Amino acid sequence: MTVGDTSRRGWWPSTLRSRLFLILFAGLAIAYGLSFSILFLERYMSAKAVMLGTLESDLATSIAVIDRLPANERHDWLDRLSRGNYRLVLGPGLPGVPDMSGRGAEIAERIEEAAGHKFPLRIESIPGDSKRLQGHLTLSDGSPLTIDVTPTGVMPIAEWLPYVFAVQMALLLLCTWFAVRQAIRPLGELAAAADALDPNKKGEPMSEAGPSEVSHAARAFNAMRERIAHYLEERVQILAAISHDLQTPITRMRLRADMADDSPEKDKLVNDLREIERLVQDGIAYARSSHGNGEKTSRIDLSSFIDSIAYDYQDTGKVVTVLGIVQGTASTKPHALRRILTNFIDNAIKFAGAAELTVERKGEGDIVITVLDRGPGIPEDMLNAAMQPFFRLEQSRNRETGGTGLGLAIAQQLAGTIGGSVRLYNRTGGGLAAEVTFH
Repeated sequence: MTVGDTSRRGWWPSTLRSRLFLILFAGLAIAYGLSFSILFLERYMSAKAVMLGTLESDLATSIAVIDRLPANERHDWLDRLSRGNYRLVLGPGLPGVPDMSGRGAEIAERIEEAAGHKFPLRIESIPGDSKRLQGHLTLSDGSPLTIDVTPTGVMPIAEWLPYVFAVQMALLLLCTWFAVRQAIRPLGELAAAADALDPNKKGEPMSEAGPSEVSHAARAFNAMRERIAHYLEERVQILAAISHDLQTPITRMRLRADMADDSPEKDKLVNDLREIERLVQDGIAYARSSHGNGEKTSRIDLSSFIDSIAYDYQDTGKVVTVLGIVQGTASTKPHALRRILTNFIDNAIKFAGAAELTVERKGEGDIVITVLDRGPGIPEDMLNAAMQPFFRLEQSRNRETGGTGLGLAIAQQLAGTIGGSVRLYNRTGGGLAAEVTFH
């Protein structure tokens, strides 16, 4: 990844929800802000034009009246002719500095228009008050007149309008969030359904309610789910059929081999047939486990159940021990659970020479039975693959050491039939732990 890519990802959101929200909200907010700014500017220019036009017309009247009044009566009329944005003063007024700003020039132009260009005019700004201007002119009789202008602020919009704008932006934010949520939620549901997809388990189909596009995607996903389950079932049925059909010719070959004269070749042939028969039996067991064996759930005493498994192995000289005290009962399918545990124990004995069993309760009624060994374990990157059918860590063709690769796959299938799950992990200090969890 380049530095440019990193910098772009630094400000660009990583989720689709955030990206859509940012794009929609930013676009709508900018468009709405531009519309508000254009309206503000247009109304400001209109209000300013009205103010200056009013200033010009009022000044034209006031200057004309003052110019026509006798000098001794002019003072009495000053207050009458003054307005809120300007005041007439007889005399030279306050000293100021020439105002060359655009605002001063604009007001000077309006005063000149009001005076009808009859009187010399000079515009000055009063020091210390940048908003105050004075226009100095001389009346027809030579008397000085000062026009003290204090332009009032132009408010093109009502004072309450910014609050309305803030409420509208908040409403825009809420609507954008709701629209993005409506658009992203089906995608999240589809992702959750894909994560929970397990062809080996019966699950609820994805809801097909909603807009036509969402409904179409949900129907396509449900159809895909059914096709996958059908393909897997078909594959298992083919395996079961082949394994079943192989039993008859294998039996005939065993009988013919047994009738043959004793020789090294006969022993090799019998051993090969025995390995083939074992593979066929494992294939049938795997096929049966994937469809369930029709076993009903019953309540068992955990202590007696675990001890009976350990005693069966101990009677044949295998080292299988139970750690801790096992208590309580459980509702499960005993034969399926026994097959899971025996597969785990067989692997432990094969690779470590001994196995240990522990039973504990976790969470809300979950029972965890773990088979422990001190064998070589499994590389971390192969733990998931070890649960797949026909996967063997020992890659030799020898079934005595490599096995058929179906033991753990059968255990996983059977765990699904009892509503549980299996997990493999390496123990601290060496060895492997295989656990089955069920409720």
